[in-house]
Amino acid sequence: MFDFILLFFDISTGEIIIILIVVFLIFGPQKIPELARKIGKGVYEIKKASREIKDEINSEVNKVEKESGIKDIDDKLKEFKNTVK
Repeated sequence: MFDFILLFFDISTGEIIIILIVVFLIFGPQKIPELARKIGKGVYEIKKASREIKDEINSEVNKVEKESGIKDIDDKLKEFKNTVK
């Protein structure tokens, strides 16, 4: 995931070092662990929300497939193809 972020923002190693130095100067060594912890919790919450949304979408799609009978039609079509062979 970190590689994706670097590619997305097109950040080089030198730029990362400069950003880290600026963060160190602004927040100081005492605040950096707390800041990193908060960022980690934020990333966790975003991933959790993303996973929940994806699961909800998948469950709704499965529910619609069952209600509409698409799965039954697909199974019958596969069965028919197998009998024709």
